Amino acid sequence: MLRIDIISVLPKLIKSPFNASIIKRAIEKKIVEIHFHDLKDYASNKRKQVDDYQFGGGSGMVLMIEPIKNCIDLLKKDRVYKEIIYMTPDAKILNQKIANKLSIGGNLIILCGHYKGVDQRVRDKIITMEISIGDYVLSGGELPAAVLCDSIIRLIPGVLGDETSALSDSFQDGMIAPPVYTRPENFDNMSVPKILMSGNKGKIENWREEKAIERTKKIRPNFFD
Repeated sequence: MLRIDIISVLPKLIKSPFNASIIKRAIEKKIVEIHFHDLKDYASNKRKQVDDYQFGGGSGMVLMIEPIKNCIDLLKKDRVYKEIIYMTPDAKILNQKIANKLSIGGNLIILCGHYKGVDQRVRDKIITMEISIGDYVLSGGELPAAVLCDSIIRLIPGVLGDETSALSDSFQDGMIAPPVYTRPENFDNMSVPKILMSGNKGKIENWREEKAIERTKKIRPNFFD
């Protein structure tokens, strides 16, 4: 069973996505465990302070190293973790290859950034992997952590009803997925391509491959660089 521990200043902000749909079913089927940790519970000061002003001046508060290390050290006493991940915009952007790698065995710790970020010593000495979900800034790393978890969990065998479904998603083979259609065959003068109604699996697969290449060249031409 995969275990994911999420460390956050605002754990309530991230819990909702795990209470519905595919992730909820994965938890109920005991394929994955999700645990949330409030960083304030690991602060050693009476005020439960987890952030402070940055040395050298400047606007914005910074998450302190002590409560983060306290939490992670405690978690590591009970089990081994494959990666300790920090969600931050100034990191390598999440892609399907990363999700595939993280879905194959090994417990994970995810630290959600907040405010101006974390003390650099956390990134230098504790974090083993940094991930961004895009070149933009959010109020914290909670939503990106939920995105990362969803991208990982759906790949684990037994999570999706059809285990081959994830293998045909966009980006799995370096391509954008081809267009898909369903009933009705004709709607408002728009028809499903005849090839998909032919029953010829070989021709259908060739058509899908051609359309995948066509869409990828149009939407993500950099994939062909």
